[in-house]
Amino acid sequence: MIEIIQQKLDSYNVSNPIEEEQAIKEIMQEIALHGLWRAGFFEVAAFQGGTSLRILHGLPRFSEDLDFMLQTSDPEFDWSAYLSKLLECFEEYGLRSEVLPKGNMDRAVRTAVLKNDSFVNQLNLQFYKGHADRKITIKLEVDANPPAGSGFDYTYLDFPTDFEVCHQDLPSSFALKIHALLCRPYLKGRDWYDFNWYIRQGASPNLPHLQHALIQYGLWEGQDELVVHEGWVREELQKKIDSIEWKEATADVAPFLKLSEQESLKLWDARFFSVKLKKLA
Repeated sequence: MIEIIQQKLDSYNVSNPIEEEQAIKEIMQEIALHGLWRAGFFEVAAFQGGTSLRILHGLPRFSEDLDFMLQTSDPEFDWSAYLSKLLECFEEYGLRSEVLPKGNMDRAVRTAVLKNDSFVNQLNLQFYKGHADRKITIKLEVDANPPAGSGFDYTYLDFPTDFEVCHQDLPSSFALKIHALLCRPYLKGRDWYDFNWYIRQGASPNLPHLQHALIQYGLWEGQDELVVHEGWVREELQKKIDSIEWKEATADVAPFLKLSEQESLKLWDARFFSVKLKKLA
């Protein structure tokens, strides 16, 4: 079974250690998704976030973590019910792994950490030979109390074999990305890269979902009278665009892009994103 994984790795045609590690992590992410599907996880949860955009929609940047949301809020959700099946899946493909839930039942976002130290030993790697003790780590997070109003889609994947994942639809994931742009307490250039990608796709944000998210958490938390409409979104995003240090934003996202993609980061400034904002559907 390890041959399937080697073939997948070879298909990336990596050219440096960073690309090789990112390829290994992405392979690990997809095997984890398959294991979660077998465990019945996607009957109660949906794939979301940057990694879902990359794997399901071809977002041209690497994303580190696996993010999910429950389809219906459940304060008692516990990762443990799904992790044993996930490990079984890795073992079937000859990969020695460990996965541990982290003690955070008092938080809405529940975390587990998946670690693997067998990729380096079992695969024909170009750049990590001789690093037998190197562990590849993936963080899994699920929002047990997500904002209301999300839409969901289903997509078939075919690696390591055919399976199906439930995931947020693009309008709803775009809504949560706008929430991150407006409410994240620190600058994350990857958020703005994703915003630009959504604009290029012609995506329209799910405004009711965005409104629920803004009232639930962030700068507008608890403001039940808030009404989110297109004009409001444009105005608030323009304020944010005008306040950003764009060199700092490009420095954040550059390591997650291929060199050909990094060239376009030279365009990033307030004028560039103001023009993009005008194209918001």
